[in-house]
Amino acid sequence: MNNKNSWTVYILRCADQTLYTGIAKDLFRRVAQHNKGTGAKYTRGRTPVELVFAESMTCHGDALRREYAIKKMSAADKKKIIDQSCQTVENLVTIDQLEQE
Repeated sequence: MNNKNSWTVYILRCADQTLYTGIAKDLFRRVAQHNKGTGAKYTRGRTPVELVFAESMTCHGDALRREYAIKKMSAADKKKIIDQSCQTVENLVTIDQLEQE
């Protein structure tokens, strides 16, 4: 997720349960900025924020287009992509745990 040549599209869940979508070159630094109150104006009064979705893109233009597409989605559609990404992470953790046994 933090490849210097890639961009990441991300969704944060704010303390008031609203969702914020953005892009970043350094995802973890950006999430930390949001939590410090130095990120986007929208998240400043809604901390702490929680990262709930991240998707890596190869170029800035692709990241901007994906961010725009996500921002146009309904709340239900955003919830679906968040749930799908969580299931993928859970499956990877389960597979990794099985391989270690």
